[in-house]
Amino acid sequence: MDNGGRSTLVGALGALRAELGTVDLSYEVPGVAAARKQVAAVSRQVDDYLLPRLERLDAPLLVVVGGSTGAGKSTLVNSLVRQQVSRSGVLRPTTRAPVLVHSPADAHWFVDQRVLPGLSRVTGEEEELSPDKPITTVRLVADDALPSGLALLDAPDVDSVVDSNRALAAQLLAAADLWLFVTTAARYADAVPWGLLQEASARSAALAVVLNRVPAGALNEIRGDLAGMLAANGLGASPIFSVVDSVVDAGLLPRRTVKPLLTWLTGLAADEAARGVVIRRTVTGALNTLTDRVGDIADAADGQNAAATELRGLARDRYLQARGTLDTALSDGSVLRGEVLTRWQEALGTGELWRGFEAGVSRVRDRVVELVRGKRAPVDKLGEALQSSTQALLLSELTAAAGDTATQWRARPAGATLLQEHPSLARPSDGTDERIARLVRDWQGAVIAMVTAQGEGKKAQARAVSLGVNGLGFVLMLGVFSQTAGLTGGEVAIAGGTAVLSQRLLEAILGDEAVRTLAAQARADLLERVDGLLEHERRRWVEAAPVADAGSRLRRALELLEESR
Repeated sequence: MDNGGRSTLVGALGALRAELGTVDLSYEVPGVAAARKQVAAVSRQVDDYLLPRLERLDAPLLVVVGGSTGAGKSTLVNSLVRQQVSRSGVLRPTTRAPVLVHSPADAHWFVDQRVLPGLSRVTGEEEELSPDKPITTVRLVADDALPSGLALLDAPDVDSVVDSNRALAAQLLAAADLWLFVTTAARYADAVPWGLLQEASARSAALAVVLNRVPAGALNEIRGDLAGMLAANGLGASPIFSVVDSVVDAGLLPRRTVKPLLTWLTGLAADEAARGVVIRRTVTGALNTLTDRVGDIADAADGQNAAATELRGLARDRYLQARGTLDTALSDGSVLRGEVLTRWQEALGTGELWRGFEAGVSRVRDRVVELVRGKRAPVDKLGEALQSSTQALLLSELTAAAGDTATQWRARPAGATLLQEHPSLARPSDGTDERIARLVRDWQGAVIAMVTAQGEGKKAQARAVSLGVNGLGFVLMLGVFSQTAGLTGGEVAIAGGTAVLSQRLLEAILGDEAVRTLAAQARADLLERVDGLLEHERRRWVEAAPVADAGSRLRRALELLEESR
């Protein structure tokens, strides 16, 4: 690949990495735990290996030495460079921070954050680290024993008793140009390292195996068995280096036991073509695995969207139900119960007015004017009762909608998690009481303004009720609230009478068509304000369950990456 093609590939890979950073897998749905690990693993491999390696193909070959607990990784590294650069011993875990040994001439490749950007660099003597804290550093050791172009990274145990060590070991192996797998004659068939070996096979990673501590008499048998296992797992081309069981002197194996491995490694470092073959194989294998791995992540992102969409739908449906309930309740007489009916009778004398209808509408109108002028306080109390009753109705339905939606969300893992994060969703939002009060006050003011504006064209009637314009506004509200008169028992006659009386009275003063127009406008205005209130409350649930198009964006970024290869 020429520099231009490689630059395009790096750009596409960087774009894919950016999209991975936007994936939100916060909803608890089936399979999400595995998807989160996949996102972390793919992101780390792109950051730790693919991007830095593609940007600089001429960087030294990074050989990560990994294997099981007690396999002798640190002793092997020390023996290759002929000095104690990485702690070894019988206590486990022996290796704390990973140790990266390189030629002094290659120091500039590793002192910055180009490779393994998530680990800070330290030099000097190895420090004792607490085993219960995650490792955040890599220790750099410059040693003339290694030729330029080759670096060894001693990694934690792949089966360490410390969870963070195991995770770091897997991360480092994914960042290797070449994995030097160290095992022993007694443990070469262990399950944990073979899981990683199979993963290395799946991504065609370059691999070499060191069979350590092999009894001389059993070398051929054990080596043959290991070779068969490697072949069965698609790793038959991986070279095997055997280290017979030997006396360790000052922490180092005899030179002769590690010489074949050292010769092979230094040969790779010296042969640019051979080194390039190893690097290209590992890079190509890692890129190939992105198709399935990123595809799985995109599917998981789609699952998140499906969960969020379901939760949003539950909230939408419940608040639509609330709209229907309020639509009915604001016209069936529900608002007129209790104090409103009492204040209506006090202000307008319902019984007398009913009898007055027999004598003519004009007499009723005159009687209303007389009552309004003489009972301004009861009229005001009627308005207050209407406001209080309307507010109570709205608050009750908002409370029920929030509670019911919360119940439905709790029945789903994703919703239950979100409610733990946002417990206030289960009740109306802060300030709802004041918003409802303001809504009703503003609506009442708008209704009175409608009546006032309509009366300007009917000066005689307007003068007749000039002291009672608020009263007429409240009468119009009564008509809006009692259109279907859906009350029960003794309230039926009162509410029904309210509807008829308010309509006849307003018709007498303002005219039939004007009353129908005013009532329709008043009702539409009220419902529009209620819609705004419901939307404000529903919006909280929508914001708590955001939907992102991460899945399709990931797939598109993956397509562009594949096109650039």
